[in-house]
Amino acid sequence: MFVVISYDIPDDRRRARLSDLLLDYGQRAQKSVFESYLDRRTLAKLRGEVAAIIEPSLDDVRFYCLCENCLDRVVVLGKGQLSSEPAYFLA
Repeated sequence: MFVVISYDIPDDRRRARLSDLLLDYGQRAQKSVFESYLDRRTLAKLRGEVAAIIEPSLDDVRFYCLCENCLDRVVVLGKGQLSSEPAYFLA
């Protein structure tokens, strides 16, 4: 499934750790937005890893899981482009 992950983290160190982690799972779409193609098991693993990094009382991380029909309706304006599905997945 296509997952958009956004975050708002005020602490530089936690934000850098999260960004580095998310690069292992997908591509950066904007400064605090990543796009990934993940199966349910990998998404659950990622959510656990994110939970171990963030401070829940201060940080905000959101996972938007888009279905195939929703993905067809995404509109990108400007220089950006939607991340493409990888040819293969690493498990």
